[in-house]
Amino acid sequence: QVQLVESGGGLVQAGDSLRLSCVASGRTFSTYAAGWFRQAPGKEREFVAAISWSGSTYYADSVKGRFTIPKDIVKNTVYLQMNSLKPEDTAVYYCVLKQGSRLPKNPGEYNYWGQGTQVTVSS
Repeated sequence: QVQLVESGGGLVQAGDSLRLSCVASGRTFSTYAAGWFRQAPGKEREFVAAISWSGSTYYADSVKGRFTIPKDIVKNTVYLQMNSLKPEDTAVYYCVLKQGSRLPKNPGEYNYWGQGTQVTVSS
């Protein structure tokens, strides 16, 4: 049984920083690829960032240079460090996990999903 539990969401102002955490049980980030998606009201779920088991990273153009996706293998935790937040970053953020080394943008290619955590950025 794989379980992903996100935390760290909240309400912040534009320009602030926020760090999301995702703890995995049942699988380890040392052998699986992990990532983050987000979904704003009325919009489709979109790719944000991903990290492979070897540490390669991939970011959506909209967050490149502002967000990073570090991971701590010992704690079996992946993070989403979000800096210079904008109101358009407001969404529910989901942690995801998949087998294999690819880092696709297609949400259907990720096997496991967390329950989501709300991030709201006020202007």
